[in-house]
Amino acid sequence: MAVLEKKATQDAIDLENKYGAHNYHPLPVVLSKGEGVYVWDVEGKKYYDFLSAYSAVNQGHCHPKIVGAMDAQAKTLTLTSRAFYNDMLGKYEKYASEYFNFDKLLPMNTGAEAVETALKICRKWAYEKKGISENEAEIIVCTNNFHGRTTTIISFSNDEVARNHFGPYTQGFTKIEYDNLDALKKAIENNKNVAGFLVEPIQGEAGVYVPSEGYLREAKALCEANNVLFIADEVQTGIARTGKLLAVDHENVKPDILILGKALSGGAYPVSAVLADDEVMNVIRPGNHGSTFGGNPVAAAVAMAALDVIKDENLAENAEKLGQLFRSELNKYIENSSIVKLVRGKGLLNAIVINDSEESDTAWNICLKLRDNGLLAKPTHGNIIRFAPPLVMNEEQLLDCVSIITKTLKEFEK
Repeated sequence: MAVLEKKATQDAIDLENKYGAHNYHPLPVVLSKGEGVYVWDVEGKKYYDFLSAYSAVNQGHCHPKIVGAMDAQAKTLTLTSRAFYNDMLGKYEKYASEYFNFDKLLPMNTGAEAVETALKICRKWAYEKKGISENEAEIIVCTNNFHGRTTTIISFSNDEVARNHFGPYTQGFTKIEYDNLDALKKAIENNKNVAGFLVEPIQGEAGVYVPSEGYLREAKALCEANNVLFIADEVQTGIARTGKLLAVDHENVKPDILILGKALSGGAYPVSAVLADDEVMNVIRPGNHGSTFGGNPVAAAVAMAALDVIKDENLAENAEKLGQLFRSELNKYIENSSIVKLVRGKGLLNAIVINDSEESDTAWNICLKLRDNGLLAKPTHGNIIRFAPPLVMNEEQLLDCVSIITKTLKEFEK
């Protein structure tokens, strides 16, 4: 890289460091363009994107159908607030409700907002439908969860970096071990005030932890038997990422409350949603909850286009096929590797576990070398690297990426 090119990258990084809050630790690459499975940096170097903006860009960067819908709507009407009706929201609510087989949708903007919305709906349902005494409702959550970083959400996180010095914390949550049905059964049956169970079908930020087969199905059955709402946070795992439209579809589970975000817009615009049937959703009435931008016409147009792309291009089926190929190829390498312990995942949400401690910088250094070799990924929890490319990837591209990954790992073998 020429001196002037290096300066362009460093100038952009320095600008962020000087004027932006230091709440992220990005990989040192400055991106300026994206198309499909590729991104380009300010110097014009091309990379495979193997993170997809944490699964927001499932449909690929700048998908023409999604961008076209956004462009057309932005030229017509962008925002009315919910003080008035607009001619796009009802169409979107009907389309998405039928798409995911629910009665109603409550539109929001970000994943964390959608999680907060689901918690509010669950609590209101508990008091008005289940008969729990006011302010006594409990919601069960799992250790090592990641549902966002609002004050309430970090209150039930066990990530001390996210929690430390942000108290006092919100009450009303019971933490249990993930993928532990006995713990869930005990938590539900020993507390008559349990209103809901909030769970990620696969724990993404924790390192792509896939629960035991039958866990979600049995957890839903426990909830049903005890009149507890099963709340699925599919912000990262939903919209075809794991090889099914929703990750819960692998076990034929229908949540009582479904939380969506990220790829609901194909990464083109902040769009999130909470879906539920009437018996649950009808506890929300005027004045209970809202958002100025939630359900705006641009969001509605973008979300419908994004969901069209998932269906029209068979992206869930492609994720299933390529995910199996990816894990198969990586396992061949791992058989004789000292640096990688295992690969795990579903569909095209996968991770490799590096044979080093969480405190080490080995995974970070591997990601730097992957960048140099033309592929972008990011560590999570110190020794885990998450791999989640856009679902529009084809087999030839995937095998090229496997080659880059294995070539890079070889440089770190002991």
